[in-house]
Amino acid sequence: MHLLENQKLILIASVLAMAFSGCNRQQDQSAAQGKHRIVIGVSYQNLQNEFVINIQDAIRAEAKKLDVDLVEADGQGSAENQISQTEDFIARGVDAIILNPYDREGSAHAVDLAVQAHKPIVVVNATVSNLDKASAYVGSDDTEAGRIAAQRIMDVLHGKGEIAVIHGPNGHSAEVERTEGIRKELAKFPEAKIVAEQTANWDRAQALDLMENWLASGRKIDAVIAENDEMALGACKAMETTGKEKEIAVIGIDAIPDALKAVSDGRMTGTVFQDAKGQGSMAVDLAVQLVQGQTVKHDNYILFQLVTKENVASFSKSN
Repeated sequence: MHLLENQKLILIASVLAMAFSGCNRQQDQSAAQGKHRIVIGVSYQNLQNEFVINIQDAIRAEAKKLDVDLVEADGQGSAENQISQTEDFIARGVDAIILNPYDREGSAHAVDLAVQAHKPIVVVNATVSNLDKASAYVGSDDTEAGRIAAQRIMDVLHGKGEIAVIHGPNGHSAEVERTEGIRKELAKFPEAKIVAEQTANWDRAQALDLMENWLASGRKIDAVIAENDEMALGACKAMETTGKEKEIAVIGIDAIPDALKAVSDGRMTGTVFQDAKGQGSMAVDLAVQLVQGQTVKHDNYILFQLVTKENVASFSKSN
């Protein structure tokens, strides 16, 4: 009897061991199948801006490629909105944050919030005053964009003339740096001077109104340097409605499709290509690498390139 009972106990123990072993294998398989998907919160500065939309398209494409989920929010041209959106991302438990800042100073607190919450944060396209606190930055040197645009205008005007500058939003990092580049380049030419300058907040309609006012004032303008293409196109429209399009050279920055067509048609003397696709996709790549615990380079720059009628076809193909 004792032998039989022992055999029964051994059999029961074996069955239970097999059952537990099977359960563990199933749990391991379930854990593998249901592995955590990376979630990235993205705050865009303003999705009314075509270049920002191009960044969004690139971010979405790269996230899909890497099988990453996005939580997206439109800052609508407000640093306060971006701070609230960052708070929401943190509350929702995202794994990383991508910030496309609207304001260099105002949007900086979003970086502080992410750091405090131990969330990797990648800043893309524009900068913030505390950029060193961010996990990484990907963008382009906006000072160089301003310099390239001003250099092109000086080439067209043979080093002299009356220049109007249409600024981006005051305090935006790209506005500050592009203005610096423009001024430094124009300072090399004693016979060139800025005769009018004002912000149009990256907006085509505002630039149209501004240019109409300048033209109506009767002031002499030989060229317009607009700190983005939307504003350059607005200035072109104002000149076309007043018959001044042949008299004033216009250049923008970003190389959006409408601007490339304007360069091809001869309505703009050039634009400066900024790689929205490269910036957006790299921002996602860096965010994923950071979540995975990898070490990444902090400053990641993509070069600007001058676009003129001579080379515009190659840029049009890539857009």
